[in-house]
Amino acid sequence: MKVVIAPDSFKESLTALQVASAIERGWLKVFPKARIVKVPMADGGEGTVQALVDATAGQFVRRSVSGPLGQPVKARYGLLGDGRTAVIEMAEASGLPLVPRDERNPLRTSTFGTGELMRDALRRGARRLIIGLGGSATNDGGCGMAQALGVRFLRADGSLIEGPLSGGDLADIARIDTSGLLPELAKVAVTVACDVDNPLSGRRGAAQVFGPQKGADVAMVATLDAGLKQFGRVVKSELGVAIERLPGAGAAGGLGGGLVAFCGAELRRGVDIVIEATRLERHLKGARLVITGEGRLDSQTPYGKAPAGVGQLAALHGIPVIGIGGGLADDARVVFAHGIDAIEAAVARPMGLEEAFARAPAYLEAAGERVARLLALGPRVVTRARR
Repeated sequence: MKVVIAPDSFKESLTALQVASAIERGWLKVFPKARIVKVPMADGGEGTVQALVDATAGQFVRRSVSGPLGQPVKARYGLLGDGRTAVIEMAEASGLPLVPRDERNPLRTSTFGTGELMRDALRRGARRLIIGLGGSATNDGGCGMAQALGVRFLRADGSLIEGPLSGGDLADIARIDTSGLLPELAKVAVTVACDVDNPLSGRRGAAQVFGPQKGADVAMVATLDAGLKQFGRVVKSELGVAIERLPGAGAAGGLGGGLVAFCGAELRRGVDIVIEATRLERHLKGARLVITGEGRLDSQTPYGKAPAGVGQLAALHGIPVIGIGGGLADDARVVFAHGIDAIEAAVARPMGLEEAFARAPAYLEAAGERVARLLALGPRVVTRARR
């Protein structure tokens, strides 16, 4: 019997591969001859690089780059097993946790460090970049990233905007010079894991929706939104690319739009990118069952989360799916409409998060065994029912 175990990570506890391995141990106690295929999953957010490196036998590259406020930070990205695909989480270099709470100000933060990671990957020979958005400290439209890749931004008087460009500089942009853009980019496919559809600016734009959580007050939000509008207009006039109303352009403080404008990027649902990169569909061939899961199964699971993506793909192939959650919300049954046929909680009794995290491998192993034992009962129950 072939079983595919394809869970997301359990945040703050276990990587996706660790989750899959724990479930596998429990399953093999009941079905020791089962053929288990582990495919670590993610949804494009936290844990994506780890999952894809694990799934493809890739490696991590560690670099010192510029943080959101220009300070040196240690960041990493993944080179997948094919040796040609790099996976970068922008939060590694430009994430909100890198900025002390009392210094959070998106008028001052920049995505320059994210561009430095991209530049390093290109110079290592990467021919495809997968960029995960989310958790950003920035609202610079991706201009800092573009500067690191060789783009120059000019004021109306022709003067150069120096240094890592930040959200507060956007309103000054009048011209864009892409003549120094890294030539390697012309040969590279850039795919962006983007699970929001917010436009660059306006009521649902990057500044108004996400600015406050990055430290922006009402006045800052107005300044940032005006800057993003200006940036969108200049991109249209200088580069001929319309990003201001583009769904997803507002992701990560406008980095989604910047990646489209300067790198010709494609914005896609994160879980779809991971499913493709891990070749999950190929692994499903011949499988009798799929087990997926995440830290909590709830009403948000169907909206771009890994278990729903796995369930929907398995359903296309007629393969039943069991979802294991660290916890099950009261509304978790909504996943039954998204390819998941049954659900099980990893935790079998009430407990605090500290205990659940500390003993997560053991609880997942036990959950894997419980699910396997229930499945083993199936033929016996059917046989008795037919008598």
